[in-house]
Amino acid sequence: MEALFQKYQKKLQNTSIQFVRSFINDVNWDARLIGIKGARGVGKTTLLLQYMKLNFSKELEKSLYVSLDSIGFSNTTLVDLAEEFVKKGGKYLFLDEVHKYANWAQELKNIYDDYPELKVVFTGSSLLEILNARFDLSRRAIVYHLQGLSFREYISLETGIHFQRLSLEHILEDHLSEATLINAEIKPFQYFGAYLKYGYYPFYKEQPELYWQRLEEVINMMLEIELPLLRGVDLGYIHKIKQLLAIISESVPFIPNVSNLSAKIGINRSTLMNYLHYLEEIGLTINLYKEAKGNSKLQKPAKIFLENTNLMFALSPSKFNIGNVRETFFSNQLAYHNNLSYHEATDFLVNEKYAFEIGGKDKSGKQIKNLENAFIAADDIEYGFQSKIPLWMFGFLY
Repeated sequence: MEALFQKYQKKLQNTSIQFVRSFINDVNWDARLIGIKGARGVGKTTLLLQYMKLNFSKELEKSLYVSLDSIGFSNTTLVDLAEEFVKKGGKYLFLDEVHKYANWAQELKNIYDDYPELKVVFTGSSLLEILNARFDLSRRAIVYHLQGLSFREYISLETGIHFQRLSLEHILEDHLSEATLINAEIKPFQYFGAYLKYGYYPFYKEQPELYWQRLEEVINMMLEIELPLLRGVDLGYIHKIKQLLAIISESVPFIPNVSNLSAKIGINRSTLMNYLHYLEEIGLTINLYKEAKGNSKLQKPAKIFLENTNLMFALSPSKFNIGNVRETFFSNQLAYHNNLSYHEATDFLVNEKYAFEIGGKDKSGKQIKNLENAFIAADDIEYGFQSKIPLWMFGFLY
């Protein structure tokens, strides 16, 4: 326990609170069991340590941070750790990378039931592991999802200028006023291109020259370890899945013809359907369906996007399609807190109410002319007009 506490103190000392993501205010920290899930590299560990530094610096002995992939933790169990911590007056236990511990869900359930005075926060980078454990913890844990940086957060990290989050409805109703305020402070296109390429994962700041290597490692970890281990995917098919991801990244966007695709990459139709679903589960794609409700496992995706634009530049740095980049950005920023589905006449249907067409600055309103609640999200414009809204503004939603 003493060694773990010393590690915790050192981590706090090295944790900067100069930039803190606004997600920290979305969490109900009073809950007894909180889960924070998110892909590798989106900043879960930093968020935990920042919260602890901001809230427990004057009573450190009541809190403890432990990474479950730490060698120092290998000789104990979660239950034993919690018992010893509570005996010593501990109140707040923060557990990082829980998926690295074999029986984590069951033991967290036991800790919750046996130590009502203890508050536990856990994180997991394996989205599949969290999905698997959701049933066991469903009545006990409040689970939040942390996404990569929004365009708004990237600007704040780069400039130190803080902009408020904008609701979707506010953007639709008053985008010109908000664009005027933002453009008075910064020039969005000074940062937008860089964000699309390498601004989604906060670790771009640490060693910029190693960004693409680290991002490739994140992708490989998901494909080569998590899918075979947690979904039984044959290791021999992993290179075919990578081939599939490259096809998605180069498309305009990708509208899957499952039969043709099955023949092209050598995977039978039913297996391919499963893989398309797994890629969304694991956080590498966003799949749009014609029916927003119902079991997505039984539907063929109408469109498939990579989860964020940085993945596109990692997988196909010289073959990306600008139309796909724009739609991928829009789907990534909107899907976080909204429901996206396929629309017959436009590119997206949002919350089963708003239709969106995505394009460049010269995109006309022809396709949305006779539609209600229809808008154009246009790239390469600083200000919008009526139903034509700058694409970059949708990066201010979270």
